[in-house]
Amino acid sequence: MQIRYPFFLSIAAGILIGIGGSVFLACESRYVGAVLFSVALLSICYQGLYLFTGKIGYIARQHDRQSVIAVLVTLCGNFLGTLASGLAVGYVKPGYMETAAAMCAKKLAMAPGQIFLAGVFCGILMFLAVDIFKNAKTPVGIVFCVPVFILAGFEHSIADMFYFFTARLFTGEMILFLVIVVLGNTVGGMLLPWMKLLAGEQNG
Repeated sequence: MQIRYPFFLSIAAGILIGIGGSVFLACESRYVGAVLFSVALLSICYQGLYLFTGKIGYIARQHDRQSVIAVLVTLCGNFLGTLASGLAVGYVKPGYMETAAAMCAKKLAMAPGQIFLAGVFCGILMFLAVDIFKNAKTPVGIVFCVPVFILAGFEHSIADMFYFFTARLFTGEMILFLVIVVLGNTVGGMLLPWMKLLAGEQNG
């Protein structure tokens, strides 16, 4: 994994996730919002930015110290990008704060096991979306996988950061929720690469 100042590229990715989250909050139809949210990952992939859920799966195959550090830096940058965009969007569009708060309340009502598994399934879909884009040179995976994880109710750690920050929810319960989702996304993102390694495939 080539290191190209992932901290700044990951902040930019976090901001784009905030834009995708904003249009989802703005749409009365969650189906339309789920499709439009994909503009975030499309832009991130085409711009070569760093998103935690798009990078973590590759650690299963390439887990040298430099790659692990890059993924951790990416997570921190995504956090800052969603923090900045969440606070800004909540200020510019106060109505989004109420919508985000209602959404976050439902998330916090979930049991830890539910949160983790929802994160795992999202991680699988995010790895598929990025890997199809990377290897097949097509956005089809993104266009389908992003709406699927949203409509299925799976949890994306970076998008969740944005929703919590937009709602101005800074609590210990929120932190625990995000930690569990990050762990779920990590396991889910690595699941298919691990299976391929066990099957004897070194690439793809």
